[in-house]
Amino acid sequence: MKKRFAKLAVVAVLGMFMGLMVSGTGLAGDTIKLGVAGPHSGDLASYGIPTIKAAELVVKDINARGGVLGKKVVLLVEDDVCKPEVATNTATKLVSEGADVVLGHICSGATKAALGIYKNSNIIVMSPSATNPALTQSGDYPNFYRTIASDDAQARLEVDFALDVLKLKKIAVLHDKGDYGKGLAEFAKAFLEKDPRAEVVLFEGVTPGAVDYSAVVQKIRRSGAEAVIFGGYHPEASKIVSQMRKKRMKTIFISDDGVKDDTFIKVAKKYAEGVYATGPKDVSKNPMAIAAIEAHKKAYGKEPGAFFLNAYAATLALLNAIEQAGSTDYALVSKALKTKDVDTPLGKIHFDERGDATGVGFSMYQVKNGSYVEIK
Repeated sequence: MKKRFAKLAVVAVLGMFMGLMVSGTGLAGDTIKLGVAGPHSGDLASYGIPTIKAAELVVKDINARGGVLGKKVVLLVEDDVCKPEVATNTATKLVSEGADVVLGHICSGATKAALGIYKNSNIIVMSPSATNPALTQSGDYPNFYRTIASDDAQARLEVDFALDVLKLKKIAVLHDKGDYGKGLAEFAKAFLEKDPRAEVVLFEGVTPGAVDYSAVVQKIRRSGAEAVIFGGYHPEASKIVSQMRKKRMKTIFISDDGVKDDTFIKVAKKYAEGVYATGPKDVSKNPMAIAAIEAHKKAYGKEPGAFFLNAYAATLALLNAIEQAGSTDYALVSKALKTKDVDTPLGKIHFDERGDATGVGFSMYQVKNGSYVEIK
């Protein structure tokens, strides 16, 4: 019964996209073009490929039911390797290919680099994973939306967990010098410095891609830190944690959704055990989430990866907004995103004036027996 209900829930939501051909502003073509941008190769591909799969599954179902406004949805998939300098070229290409809306980018730095290009072309962009607060809070990118909470909320959870739950006092804060990692670390540092219970004993940036982090590991040891809060991605985190454990350091490691990925566990192996990381709230009991995950398993023969459900929700939200607006017109779609609810695997959502999804937040997870487990 649960599986049947989950499938019916997805069918009911996707049914909203059925309709006759509608003519109007922004609908000159015979298709709706959905750009999909993110790292599809390289070290961080495990973050970007699940978004492609989410878009493929949603679009396949919607097209089977008549498309959006009677038009077939087609995907324009472009790789940015999570690098800002590549993301600008990716954005330029998607604009030139006539993307109506864009799903992505994945990394905050790449997203920030590309947003101005989309803004100048009146193209709405929605990320399932870019968490840098300024992307929505600065007001610089009114064309940007996301289906994940921002890093200030993530850093707040990490600090509260360290102080209130683990009862720690001496904290080292590290980051990878990027928009995402450094931004999160600076929020964590600020929250810690305002709390009389806490002492920031080290604040340090590391160089992404380095082979050896023994120098910073030694600084952590000398600082007397009881825990490390790290802002960044899994390649650096796995190396730092592994080197700490090889030196028999029991310092607790707390990180973010850039580390809350199975690739971190595969790389760090036994040294990943006990690591904490924040990530999107567990919605595994949501019927639409259950159905989306089952659809992924059936189509691709494996569990989906990081940000899959956030990307699934973003795809539904973008296409629903076009349907509700009756057009791909920028202003009309923007209004629909902010005023029309849509059922997603994350729950029923719409977007506030800044572009943040309502009711979306983070949970704390820990690696136990080789898997991330949500801490209640």
